[in-house]
Amino acid sequence: MTVINPGLFTSNRQDWATPWDLFLKLHSEFYFTLDVCATKENAKCGKYYTPSIDGLEQSWQGERCWMNPPYGREIRAWTKKAFEESAHKKGFVVGLLPARTDTFWFHEYVYGCAQIRFLKGRVKFEGAVHSAPFPSMVVIWGDSGKGR
Repeated sequence: MTVINPGLFTSNRQDWATPWDLFLKLHSEFYFTLDVCATKENAKCGKYYTPSIDGLEQSWQGERCWMNPPYGREIRAWTKKAFEESAHKKGFVVGLLPARTDTFWFHEYVYGCAQIRFLKGRVKFEGAVHSAPFPSMVVIWGDSGKGR
């Protein structure tokens, strides 16, 4: 019998860290300069925004952004911000998101607005004992620029 971490089903914990192997694979393709929603402990880039420096309130212009947002109710605001930064300010954002294709935020800010890469298998976040109980996707907003 597989035991699944019940914390992954709730929004009690919002800071599940991106697995380094997944991040490094994407970083080698996209060369990120900013982690837009991190903590000091889980930041993937040298430059990052924390809850006290709210990434939703900052400009991402001119950055190549990595985003692994909180997966609770806040996810709508983060996907909207990624969409707006890429569409209106010619920004570039890559996000690791739950593949929740039935949600408002998916249809408003992802589907038809960004490139979607569904991940095979389930992500095992840093510090988690088990893999997530949901599928994940990598979403790419904006023109990657293909290079540094």
